[in-house]
Amino acid sequence: QVQLVESGGGLVQTGGSLRLSCVASDRDFSIVVMDWYRQVPGNQRELVASVHNNGIAKYADSVRDRFTISRDNAKNTVYLQMTSLKPEDTAVYFCHRAPICSAYECDPEYWGQGTQVTVSS
Repeated sequence: QVQLVESGGGLVQTGGSLRLSCVASDRDFSIVVMDWYRQVPGNQRELVASVHNNGIAKYADSVRDRFTISRDNAKNTVYLQMTSLKPEDTAVYFCHRAPICSAYECDPEYWGQGTQVTVSS
């Protein structure tokens, strides 16, 4: 059973910065894709950023050049550094561990409990 524990959310003013952390109890952490999603009440969960096991990252257009995702495989931790925050970045941010798939099946995906980020105008 994989557990993901996020931290680092909070209240920040427009233009401020926050760093989210997600620690995974996952023996396969070094080989999995890790993502950050966010969700505003009433909306679908939105993919913010992904990082592959080799460190290659992808971003949603809305956060590119402001957010940076990174990982430390030695610490089983994925980070989301958020800068130049805007009120529209306000959401609950979730850490996500993508499933590992073989030719025949995939293991489950896992989600953290979420951490609230609020950006005041």
